[in-house]
Amino acid sequence: MEIDSRERKQEENHLQKTLEIIERKISELGQQLYDKEEKIQEFKQLIWDTRHDMDAAEMKTMMTSNDQEIARAEMHAAYFKKLFRIQESPYFGSIIFQEDGKKEEKIYIGITHVDENYDHYVHDWRAPICSLFYDYGVGDVKYDAPEGIIYGKMKNKRQYKIEHKELIHIFDNNLNIDDEVLQEVLSTEADDKMKNIVNTIQQEQNEVIRNIENDIMIVQGIAGSGKTSVALHRIAFLLYKIKNLSSNNILIFSPNQVFSEYISNVLPELGEENTLQCTFDGFLESNITEFRHVESFSKFIERHYKKTVQNEKFIEYKQSDQVMYDLDKYVSELEQKATFIDDLSFDKKFITKEELNQLLKRYKHFRLFEQLPAVAHKICDYWYDGRYGKTRQIVSKLYQVFSVPHDYKKLYREFFKGEIFLNSYQGNITEKEINNLCSNHLEIPYDDACLFAYLKGKLDGFEYRGLIKQVVIDEAQDYNKLQYQIIKNIFPKSGFTILGDINQTINPYYKYDTLEELKEIFHKESLYLELKKTYRSSEEIIEYTNKILNLQHIQAIRKKNHHPVLLKKEQDGKIGEQLLEEIEILKKSSKSIAIITKTDEEAIALYKEIKKKNKEISLLETKTEKFNRDLVIVPSYIAKGLEFDSVILYTLKENSYTEKEKYLYYVACTRAQHQLIIYNQKDN
Repeated sequence: MEIDSRERKQEENHLQKTLEIIERKISELGQQLYDKEEKIQEFKQLIWDTRHDMDAAEMKTMMTSNDQEIARAEMHAAYFKKLFRIQESPYFGSIIFQEDGKKEEKIYIGITHVDENYDHYVHDWRAPICSLFYDYGVGDVKYDAPEGIIYGKMKNKRQYKIEHKELIHIFDNNLNIDDEVLQEVLSTEADDKMKNIVNTIQQEQNEVIRNIENDIMIVQGIAGSGKTSVALHRIAFLLYKIKNLSSNNILIFSPNQVFSEYISNVLPELGEENTLQCTFDGFLESNITEFRHVESFSKFIERHYKKTVQNEKFIEYKQSDQVMYDLDKYVSELEQKATFIDDLSFDKKFITKEELNQLLKRYKHFRLFEQLPAVAHKICDYWYDGRYGKTRQIVSKLYQVFSVPHDYKKLYREFFKGEIFLNSYQGNITEKEINNLCSNHLEIPYDDACLFAYLKGKLDGFEYRGLIKQVVIDEAQDYNKLQYQIIKNIFPKSGFTILGDINQTINPYYKYDTLEELKEIFHKESLYLELKKTYRSSEEIIEYTNKILNLQHIQAIRKKNHHPVLLKKEQDGKIGEQLLEEIEILKKSSKSIAIITKTDEEAIALYKEIKKKNKEISLLETKTEKFNRDLVIVPSYIAKGLEFDSVILYTLKENSYTEKEKYLYYVACTRAQHQLIIYNQKDN
């Protein structure tokens, strides 16, 4: 509902006043930062010049003072950046709230707060009272404040479109985030980077973003429900809410480098620094030093769809939950049978195997390969009066007389030769296949790397990463339970936000019935939520993709755009010409267009053909970091998490998606926002 001219004038005055305050604060902070920089440099010079004249206590006091000055400067610099970002559009919404028994107040809501003389011109969207904007319409409301639950009435909810310091649009609404605003945002063409959704956060999304009561949050969200946006806004909220939490304390596991680059703008737009990010295979590579590289998840998936896997049954076992239980039994047996088989002679000193085994019993509660350093430490107490310089050499000697070889590759192969595996595995495997495991020193396959890291952690301890206080896992359905055990053991004290969609699994060897199963992995209090609305695709596309998986519950928020899903066939030898014609038509209404192929081979071949006549096209591959989404070709398993105005789905005639590949097909189709054209797909 539009407002009258009198109210509009009041709003324009408030905007002008807010802009003036921001401009003045930017100027003042800029000068303060300049002065502080000079002061800090002078202080450092003073410490250097007088370092010989001060005792340790004086030096410590001066260094502490300097550190505090630097911390204040950094805080001012962070706020300066936030003000700079909002100087042309300081807020996007407002509410009129009357707490029970008190006067009503008007709350303006933006990316960051703007205050002057104890007057709040803009509230940070993460402030407790601002949750009302996302959770309620006009009427009785409540919100959770530090002093407890606050009750009252919302008298008005208003939204603004401000561009280049100009008030373009104002309107009131009485329900949730107004459909008009949401539809305007949804109709916007897709950009190269994901944008923040701070002005259109929905109630179900807000529940995830603002939850601080549960250490573990597991979110099942359908395609296009905003899972990744919600995760990033949750990070911004936690940075605001949790004392001493910084971006360097947060790690995001993302599916690939393409996706990491795609989301890289969101946190900076919200006034926060980007967090640490990695892929799971990259994470494994940093932990498995026995190989130069770890195969990427995308390459692992490619092997299946290229049909180059020799023993699918064996890989299915290696990806199963059963292998985790079998490895646990294997490690337990190794621990029970481990013993010293000979005496230790070192540095003209001697200790019998019986004495060594007596020492070993003291440390049976340690992991197997943590026991020997503990024994060596104790030997140093005996032989060198507590001087531990010889510990590493003694450990090396102990391994020479130990029954279990300190060779992870050998132990990994031995597992597949033992009774535990042979009694559990229901399939065929040759001795050559087992002997070839981990034989390539340059690269370890992804499926082996997961097991190798788990076995190594069970034997020698998982490397604790205490700096990380919050872990975010996107595309959660692509991680099996063994991988979650690895992550949980490395980050035992961290909070977790885990988001995925069981309908978007692209791993042909592993499938969850529900992500709620993950609650059994984490023993802390956890919360499972579902996001059931999709904001990405048009009704026409949602109707089509629902049929792929026989889904009934998915609710499309985007309105019909009268572009039906088109099923086409390529003409022999003319697919390049056909796709070039499609591209020219789509460019009239779409900013971003993707040709999504089934495999990387199809993507490369098509890219080479189209590139001859259209130089604008680019190819997205596993390690692509910088890309322009205007026109791209991308294999289906790299397209996860991305979205485009229009999608052309292409695969060779003889390689159409089968019933077994319906989840991959669903993922590819749901990348489209407005238009979807499908080539060569047979009815399953």
